[in-house]
Amino acid sequence: MSQQEPPPDLMPNTVPLPRTNAMRLLEVAKISYEVRIYTVDENDLSAERVAAELKLSPETVFKTLIAEGDKSGYLFAMLPAGTELDPKALAKISGNRRVELLPLKEVQRVTGYLRGAVTPLGAKKGFPVYVDETVMLWEKISMSCGLRGAQILISPEDLLRVTRATLADLVRLEAEQK
Repeated sequence: MSQQEPPPDLMPNTVPLPRTNAMRLLEVAKISYEVRIYTVDENDLSAERVAAELKLSPETVFKTLIAEGDKSGYLFAMLPAGTELDPKALAKISGNRRVELLPLKEVQRVTGYLRGAVTPLGAKKGFPVYVDETVMLWEKISMSCGLRGAQILISPEDLLRVTRATLADLVRLEAEQK
């Protein structure tokens, strides 16, 4: 566990970062993680911007989407920055005929997290988690810690273990993108 503060150049010049449910869950599970702080731009909450702010490769910054399946109900999908979810692939792996992303106005009510801070760790309810298989290419990945302006760096193995996630090819191919 990261009991130390991030290096000074990664700390905001304001109040200390509060512990989030995601951090608490990782600490209880005795999973090591690192917190990285970035400046929030309310006009651009994209994972690509987070990657640029933190000077990380976009492929290692995983965004968390919340979707609803016609059979399973709500589920989380995690995929790298700069990619688009393939709803058909998510539907197939989750046992649904179809899945749809939740409207943004519903995200906080369902997950307990604001848009730009969604994480499957410590969400209001434990929905099934599906992670794009490219996560296994990296030693560490970055994901939201449940608070805008902060990301958790964690090993893919620990992420899969703590979320009980299913690996799948979730990314829409460029030729299929709108």
